[in-house]
Amino acid sequence: MSKPNIIVFFTDQQRHDTTGVHGNPMGLTPNFDRIARSGTHLYHSFSTQPLCGPARATMQTGQFSTQTGVFRNGITLSEDAETMAKVFNRNGYSTGYIGKWHLGGADPVPKNMRGGYQSWLGANLVEHISDAYDAILFDEDGNPKKLPGYRVDAVTDAAIRYCNTHQDDPFMLFVSLLEPHHQNHIDDYPAPDGYREACAANLWTPPDLMTYKGTSPWQLSGYYGMVKRIDEAFGRLMDALKSLDMLDNTIVLFTTDHGCHFKTRNDEYKRACHESAVRIPTLITGPGFNAGGQVRGLFGTVDVAPTLIDAAGLEVPNSMVGKSVLPLVRDARAPWRQDLFFQISETETGRALRTHRWKYGVTSDYDRHHAGAEIYRESYLYDLDTDPYELVNLIGMAPFRELADQLKERLLAWIAEVEDGSRPVIENAAEVPAGQHRLKATDLMALQQYERLGLGNGVSEGTAKRRA
Repeated sequence: MSKPNIIVFFTDQQRHDTTGVHGNPMGLTPNFDRIARSGTHLYHSFSTQPLCGPARATMQTGQFSTQTGVFRNGITLSEDAETMAKVFNRNGYSTGYIGKWHLGGADPVPKNMRGGYQSWLGANLVEHISDAYDAILFDEDGNPKKLPGYRVDAVTDAAIRYCNTHQDDPFMLFVSLLEPHHQNHIDDYPAPDGYREACAANLWTPPDLMTYKGTSPWQLSGYYGMVKRIDEAFGRLMDALKSLDMLDNTIVLFTTDHGCHFKTRNDEYKRACHESAVRIPTLITGPGFNAGGQVRGLFGTVDVAPTLIDAAGLEVPNSMVGKSVLPLVRDARAPWRQDLFFQISETETGRALRTHRWKYGVTSDYDRHHAGAEIYRESYLYDLDTDPYELVNLIGMAPFRELADQLKERLLAWIAEVEDGSRPVIENAAEVPAGQHRLKATDLMALQQYERLGLGNGVSEGTAKRRA
């Protein structure tokens, strides 16, 4: 079999619950839903750093943000960074990038700051140089190119043209939309004409936004309109691959950089480790992923590059600490992590840990010059089984102290593994009344069982082995 083509269809700031397979009843994403069901749906998929630049650096390198050095916006990805584009280049692939980059420092992005991608039609900050109906990107020589149509369609059309002209050689193409990110100069979500009104007539509001609202009362319908057009564009791309007889030999991954909490968790849209900001929609289809079903392992942006490289039959570089999900797709019993680590280093300095049931987070005073802190304080604990939208904070309640202590140790293990042995102090939250909230003994026993199996901590299997 010839080498499979690889396409990443990448959106910006898209909540997981915009999709039907995650419970949205509005019918915004029929293409995503259909392909997720027929391919592989990574049900528990997360941004390990919910901010544009850091998330993108993590996705390109398979490293956490403190490892790439891109721990906040405004930091460029090192020219020497090992990226998935460079891996595919070395293995006979043509590589192309279309759309928003946000890792190059300036527009137009210099060739040496493009992460190794050979073909280029992109911009560092699309949100600042273009608009919904004024799509502008820069070509390989740095010349501005105005693309016709609504921006989602313009970028997708360019991707289809790339596929059409690369039918005879294996390629890896990264298609990076701005939508459904807000348009910065108006701080709003400009949907295609008529889409905002159509969505407003049938609007569903997630429970966290129903409770805290933020900016969602006047922005959610436009945001949904953008998501609907994205899904239509995704369908057109898949139709183009079908018409070019390329579906059977093309792996397509749909994902995003982070979600959107509509200024409910802080004074902007992401930069928080709550589910609304970190949980994202992700599917993979094509060779090795068709009929993969719903995979419930905890998958992060750090795993994207290793997964795609592995799926192409190539060797994953040792520098990539993320893991290929392909073994789990093949066999649901394959070993996989039981918790996932999050970092945030802009607007606040924070760390968080998520198991299948619990979310535990700590924060420190924000220092833009440092990625981490020496002292953190407990900020939140959520039971995601009963409170999936994180509306009831259990931190500081006496019945959950032992649980929080165990999660603290697991979080510290991640920090030590990812952040060069760092061992910060995490101060306990002040005690607050527990009311009727209690923890069953069996709940704590389940968490302890993960520890005994060596499944609870760390990026690699080596961590558990060193502790045995």
